[in-house]
Amino acid sequence: MKMSKMYMPTLREIPAEAEIPSHQLLLRAGMIRKLVSGVYTYLPLGYKVIRKVEEIIRKEMDAAGSQEFLLSALQPRELWEASGRWKDFGPEMWRLMDRNEREFCLGPTHEEYFTSVIKDEIKSYKQLPLNIYQIQTKYRDEKRPRFGLMRGREFIMKDAYSFDVDEEALVKTYDIMWEAYDRVFDCLKLNYKVVQGDTGAMGGKVSHEFMAMSEVGEALVAYCQHCDYAATDEKADVVYNVGDEAEEELAMEKVLTPDIKTIEDLKNFLGMEKSSKLGKALVYMAAGKPILAVIPGDRELNEVKLANYLKVGGFELELADEEVIKRLSGANKGFTGPVGISKEARLLVDSRITKMKNIVVGGNETDYHIKNVNYGRDFTGEIVEDLLLIEEGDKCPQCGETLRMDRGIEVGNIFQLGTKYSESIGARFLDENGKEKFFVMGSYGIGVTRSVAAIVEQYHDDKGIIWPLVVAPYQIIITIVNTKNEEQLALGDKLYNELLGLGYEVLLDDRNERVGVKFNDRDLIGIPIRVTVGKMAGENIVEYSLRTSDDKSEVNADTVAKLILNEFVKEGLR
Repeated sequence: MKMSKMYMPTLREIPAEAEIPSHQLLLRAGMIRKLVSGVYTYLPLGYKVIRKVEEIIRKEMDAAGSQEFLLSALQPRELWEASGRWKDFGPEMWRLMDRNEREFCLGPTHEEYFTSVIKDEIKSYKQLPLNIYQIQTKYRDEKRPRFGLMRGREFIMKDAYSFDVDEEALVKTYDIMWEAYDRVFDCLKLNYKVVQGDTGAMGGKVSHEFMAMSEVGEALVAYCQHCDYAATDEKADVVYNVGDEAEEELAMEKVLTPDIKTIEDLKNFLGMEKSSKLGKALVYMAAGKPILAVIPGDRELNEVKLANYLKVGGFELELADEEVIKRLSGANKGFTGPVGISKEARLLVDSRITKMKNIVVGGNETDYHIKNVNYGRDFTGEIVEDLLLIEEGDKCPQCGETLRMDRGIEVGNIFQLGTKYSESIGARFLDENGKEKFFVMGSYGIGVTRSVAAIVEQYHDDKGIIWPLVVAPYQIIITIVNTKNEEQLALGDKLYNELLGLGYEVLLDDRNERVGVKFNDRDLIGIPIRVTVGKMAGENIVEYSLRTSDDKSEVNADTVAKLILNEFVKEGLR
């Protein structure tokens, strides 16, 4: 492609809206443009990258035995009503109505739809296993679209669905898909971790997420360097030392604590070294009903674990306002506790609280707390195994070593769904004994546009993007320093046509621009292999360099094709 004919509206300044490197650079490099918040246009350079990512995914999905479909983004309400997710998916679902007032949604995912497609076609175990996928635009009405392609309201995704005869067969398919995902993200050159994930609205019992490690990632990942344990902060099991369980229980004592409303203030007021002897009581509204959750005072509550236990969507869970708190406890905010709380509130207790002795809790009376409170003797409730959020320095639940915490970008996920959707949609097959059974399903997603953003986050510098060769919009850029010089122009054209003939994707910068502009654009758009045709063109000498290095070498133009071939061989692309 000759750049004099190319649509590539690069920007010199960082757009004010762009918060993270990938968002800034994709805008500046003329690869995307915003239509409205969370919705983007993919310009020629950016769309070429997207298509390359898609082809890598297709190659590995096809090799894993999956077959490509393309379903409509428009789905009728009835499908989602059958699975119960029309309500459960919450406000992120785009809902609309046709002229006949029939309700539809723009698909955020396609479990129900794929299941309905095969239910009347696959009738026998002999037709299984079946693995099918699509690459398609999805829609989610994000509350806070941000970070460019990271969290949009419209995005491109690969979603696949497997149908097996039983759980054992599902596990085999799950492993095959896991290996395919490893190959995809290895090919994309991403530094990633596979971690245990929360199943959330998808359902099922087992889920893993593929996290591209990045300091701007929205997800926190807890992992152990001594064993294979890794999980998102939403999912991670918390190991918590409760102290001396044999400590003698003391008599309760009400203590005046004027205007003390926070755990830290209470700890200091009582002269305690640590806040682990304090019980934190948090009041939530869950699907309109009040919940009191009690956890150790030195920890944060994990709202995902709480929502999962209550079987409500995250959008249905919110902290109660002061009016509700006062109605339940009779006290102002900051003085709520489990002793004598109104029975209107469902009382949930983290299991560690039940083992702690003589803790301090809110007194359900303004300006008062109660010392020496013990579970069982002074209050009871529903015991929940783990309501805590993982923290840096926590112990690994598998081996006991100290966990590390890093941020990551979720670029893929895999789920063992079981029969949740096949049962709700009524999708059955006949087994080898002629007995009807529900399909056992799996679901597997890769964020295509999110993967593009993750690559940029991991591969950039202060000059611009540094595309890995495998996904670069063009593989080679030839820059003619002075297009008015006939020798430079002729040699540039000769190299351009030679490399095109060898099957390479080549950009020829033949623009009548200052050389500084050309070099800045070259760095910004991140083309991996660079050939500069300058003053030594008359001697058939050009400058050869890579975007990944500051090293430059003057070489005979006749050797350029061999140098490029060596680079492709090194990358495993030829």
